[in-house]
Amino acid sequence: MNSSLVWAQAHPLPTAGAAVLLLAVLAWLKLRAPQRRTPVAVVVAALGALVCTAYSGDTSWGFARDRLGMTAVEERSVMFLAAELALFACALMARQNLRTTGAPGTPGLLVWFITGVQVIPAYAESGIVGGTVRAVVGPIMAALLWHLAMGIELRHSKPGAGSQSLVAVVGRELRERLLSRLGLATRDRTAEQITRDRATARAVQLAARPNLHRWGKARLAAAVARSGVGTDAEQRDVMMRMLAARRGAGSLATVELPSPFVPDEPDVTVEVHRVPEVPEAYPEIEVRVPAPPVAVPPGVRLLPTAAPCGLRPVVREPDPEPDPEVHVPAGQEHPWYQTDRTEYPDPNDADDDPEDDTPDPDPLIPQVRADFGTEVPGVRRLKEQYAIGQPRAQRIRDQLMAVAS
Repeated sequence: MNSSLVWAQAHPLPTAGAAVLLLAVLAWLKLRAPQRRTPVAVVVAALGALVCTAYSGDTSWGFARDRLGMTAVEERSVMFLAAELALFACALMARQNLRTTGAPGTPGLLVWFITGVQVIPAYAESGIVGGTVRAVVGPIMAALLWHLAMGIELRHSKPGAGSQSLVAVVGRELRERLLSRLGLATRDRTAEQITRDRATARAVQLAARPNLHRWGKARLAAAVARSGVGTDAEQRDVMMRMLAARRGAGSLATVELPSPFVPDEPDVTVEVHRVPEVPEAYPEIEVRVPAPPVAVPPGVRLLPTAAPCGLRPVVREPDPEPDPEVHVPAGQEHPWYQTDRTEYPDPNDADDDPEDDTPDPDPLIPQVRADFGTEVPGVRRLKEQYAIGQPRAQRIRDQLMAVAS
């Protein structure tokens, strides 16, 4: 503590500059306090960065005196904190850019550039050992703390967000590529699952070889046992799919694929037949009807459609047999059937009244009278005896009953 006071008394201007910087940061934090509460980690990181900046300022004070020839205290007091002030200003601007655009931008790159330049005075003043301590504790630690302070605040205000600066993007890409190179691309796996995946890949590699010697078969059996495909159906399915893809990789070069530069042909081919022109039958009553749009484009051929399976063939039904004609001999005609045609008037002179029409006697009635006499047979007997239909048999029976009554 006494040595710090002695140094402050011996170097009043650096002490005053550091005090001014500390007061400025505290005032800035005080002004921002009512708007949004700053995380404690950000405040501690900012204080640590200020202390490291003061440590770097002491190195710049001695370098300006011993290497740059600034013997005057006033001149040295104005010039020695140029790099520290530039570092502090670039850090604040990078922090502001980070809040608005999500990336530090050019000020973030300048922070690392100024840090690299400040390493030179540290080695020039204290050699290799002391210079390393001065460089790490001074400018390098200050830049890292400023960077961490900005990153912590970004993740606190936007969970899941990350810096989009060039250094951050390159760092993330290198990390992902390194993990992929080491075979650790798949995350959230247990050690057991990683062992199974590696054993499965090894088993597929050995099984894809055409000829395996005794030692190869032993290694294949060991890999299959470590993969656990005997008890895990999902792991076994993965192994079989990988093996099928590896064995069938040779046929991948001969797979026929349609060219993306050739237009697709229509799937349906139609055949168009020219229909001969039909002459007009009645030109005097011609009605103009708009023709329907062409459904089949030119150059397309229609194909016949196959008949659906499972349908029964169409069988033509035979024509009904006509009723047999019964010829009655002239000698067997009944005398009552003889009528005087002169009693009937001319049908052309009479009025057409459907109620006055009397049906003509059936020609089969004399034969029925000859066979049955005065008995009126039933419809069924008439059908069986003379092989006639139901309507004719009913008509004959009705006429016989009318005559009998």
